[in-house]
Amino acid sequence: MKIEPFLEKFLNYISIERNLSNNTVASYRNDLKRYVEYLKEQNVESLDDAKPGIITSLFDMLHRSGLSAKSISRNFSAIRSFHKYALGEGVARNDPTENLFRPKIEKKLPAVLEHNEIEKILNQPDESKKFGLRDKAMIEVMYSCGLRISELISLRETDLIFQEGLIRVIGKRDKERMVPLGSKAIEIIDKYIKNERIHLAKGKNSGGILFLNKNGKPLSRMGVWKILRKYCLKADIKKDVSPHTFRHSFATHLLEGGANLRAVQEMLGHSDISTTQIYTHIDREYLLEVHKTFHPGEKHLKGEKY
Repeated sequence: MKIEPFLEKFLNYISIERNLSNNTVASYRNDLKRYVEYLKEQNVESLDDAKPGIITSLFDMLHRSGLSAKSISRNFSAIRSFHKYALGEGVARNDPTENLFRPKIEKKLPAVLEHNEIEKILNQPDESKKFGLRDKAMIEVMYSCGLRISELISLRETDLIFQEGLIRVIGKRDKERMVPLGSKAIEIIDKYIKNERIHLAKGKNSGGILFLNKNGKPLSRMGVWKILRKYCLKADIKKDVSPHTFRHSFATHLLEGGANLRAVQEMLGHSDISTTQIYTHIDREYLLEVHKTFHPGEKHLKGEKY
């Protein structure tokens, strides 16, 4: 079987059977199309002729072209999944990625807003003006619940469980989770629904989506970005702020306040706790001081009894 038709079969498989998100499927499509083109350049016409050295040379080329470590790692996942699927379907007799190691990703500490910076941004929307309630409610939810932007724009009115102080979130791979909704968020959302959303949705097919644009349709990712950028400029915030910055800040502030890592993992919807651990950037000097103060071995060195 030729590689290109089999690629389409694989993409259908991860979309329908594995139920990966549209964004993930689109990324895999781009990554694998580039991979197939590279195989052609190397005169490789069947997957059995794709050798480990060819794949590593592709990664070297991607690295030299300036592609981020995270994107290269995603490329690796796409190529490995593609070859494993080919092996399972009997299209290939071997998997050239079997003994290859995933390219290491340098884990950078995410940008975080201080609490006073978030308060400055939240103070910018004018509740008396059009979209003021919507914008304030939206930013409050981003910080109060730590949602991904895809989760935020797909929230529905029916996902709000005010009486229990919770919000139902549909995350990656349609995984459902419940996230606490702060009292400030509940208050401003309630005002938005009663005083603004009712007019935005009137006579429009909103699909029950919570945050709507001027046409009564769901806000887009770009729409959220533009709204957030406007208020950051008004608040004179110099940091590079994105919707994801609020998610980082949500997690960081919880952990700095003493929250349990597992609880934060659950609220963020991380399947792997190692993903949550990037937020635990506690000052090393503080850790050294805690060790020195409380470790029995240190007390012994000071001449104290255990």
